[in-house]
Amino acid sequence: MKNILKIIFNKSKEYILLFILLILSLITLTLNNNAEVKKIRSYAFASFAVWAELINATMSADDTKLLELQNTNAKLMLQVNKLREFALENSELKTLLNYNITSQYKLIPTSIVSKNISKIQGVYIISVGFKDSIAKSMPVLNEKGLIGIVTEVSENYSLVQTLHSSALKISASIPRSNIHGVISWNGDKLVLSNIPTTNDINKGDRVVTSILSSIFPPSIPIGLVVEKETNISGLLSDVTVQPFVDVTFAKNVFVLATVRSSQIDTLELNLLSK
Repeated sequence: MKNILKIIFNKSKEYILLFILLILSLITLTLNNNAEVKKIRSYAFASFAVWAELINATMSADDTKLLELQNTNAKLMLQVNKLREFALENSELKTLLNYNITSQYKLIPTSIVSKNISKIQGVYIISVGFKDSIAKSMPVLNEKGLIGIVTEVSENYSLVQTLHSSALKISASIPRSNIHGVISWNGDKLVLSNIPTTNDINKGDRVVTSILSSIFPPSIPIGLVVEKETNISGLLSDVTVQPFVDVTFAKNVFVLATVRSSQIDTLELNLLSK
């Protein structure tokens, strides 16, 4: 062992000596109060500050570009799902050609300030509030799909119930077979509950927000069917859904600025909670 260390030291002693001299030079430069040394030190620190600012500016520009790309992807995701709905409802190509592909979705970008993801509770605090035109019941999503819904709003921040919150129940549908139901988190997975066993459901079917919901706009992607499990009665099934968005690792999100009737929202939330 000693021989190995000796060989390594002999081969690297020049680099070790250079490193020690650099450290001593930096310490001397920092502690020396000589006027010439002070001048050198000021130039060195100024140069470092300029480079640091340039690096931060570059990183900030990259973050801005990334956010813009995510915003565009989120809008395209919503439009593509609208087109899917049109294709399922009407096979005539002219219907798709008449669809306004330039329809605008108002997405408010924000970042997640805090997360609390547990077995039964999955909530975010996001860095926008009513001063940014955020209101209760606005959907929260990213470029992959639905994340949750705004439940509380203050001036600068909002509380979001995510798909991992057992308190959040969503009217959902499987467009391929026009099946509607209520999807929620059971503490372990996302489940579309009490679906008649005879209904046509296949692994890989897309699950989206239902047109029957007054809280969420229709056709926001939620996830894919991964399993269908028949309960004891044999008449109903629970459908396990793999969400498109992993809420545990989400970072940048968007609030979809849609304002629904507060009275209808309250009635639907009360109905879903029963």
